[in-house]
Amino acid sequence: MKEFLNFTLFTIGSDTPVLLIDLITSVLGLICVFLAGRNSKYNFWVGYLYTAALFFMFWNKSLYASLLLQPVSLGINILGHYRWTHPKKDEESSGDSHALKVTMLTWLQRVATVVSVLAIAWFWGWLISQLGSRWCPGLFPADPIPYLDACVTVLILVAQFLSALKKWDCWVAWLFVNVAQIALHVSVGHVFMPIVSGLYLINGVASLWNWYRLYQEKA
Repeated sequence: MKEFLNFTLFTIGSDTPVLLIDLITSVLGLICVFLAGRNSKYNFWVGYLYTAALFFMFWNKSLYASLLLQPVSLGINILGHYRWTHPKKDEESSGDSHALKVTMLTWLQRVATVVSVLAIAWFWGWLISQLGSRWCPGLFPADPIPYLDACVTVLILVAQFLSALKKWDCWVAWLFVNVAQIALHVSVGHVFMPIVSGLYLINGVASLWNWYRLYQEKA
């Protein structure tokens, strides 16, 4: 497994390898978010493969908060797949009675979400920092950026959960995720993922507008 995860396609410069797992993850991620931004339920099928690829990529880089996120992400993906295709009577899209319509959070829900993200990210970052340095130093290499890793992890969970409920606000959360991910991937030496995160950012802006139009149309 380690041989596959560290299989190098080519090297940029003298010491920056481009790994096969990074390329696979990048392609799956781009397809997934593109389909989600276009309100396609098929994004979930690609999402299952993307979650598996992310798990192995983060395992290879010792990013434990992001790695532990993936089983949870799989659960949220399954929830979203069901919710998008099995709306309740008052949640049906105006264009398709078998599709969930786009809705928005209230301002109170938005404030509660921001406070929760900050608190949980700080606590999770502290736990991860202790995992490699104090509690299990011989078992796990130290996470190089525990608080940034944890912050990205919590933001992704929130964005995914809001996406599963088809809340317009999910794209606001994804924009923050994309910015944080660019910093995260650059800091650990990923080559493709910072570029992909930049493309995610562009897709997020377009999707923000597209879902707002769907919200107005009750679609």
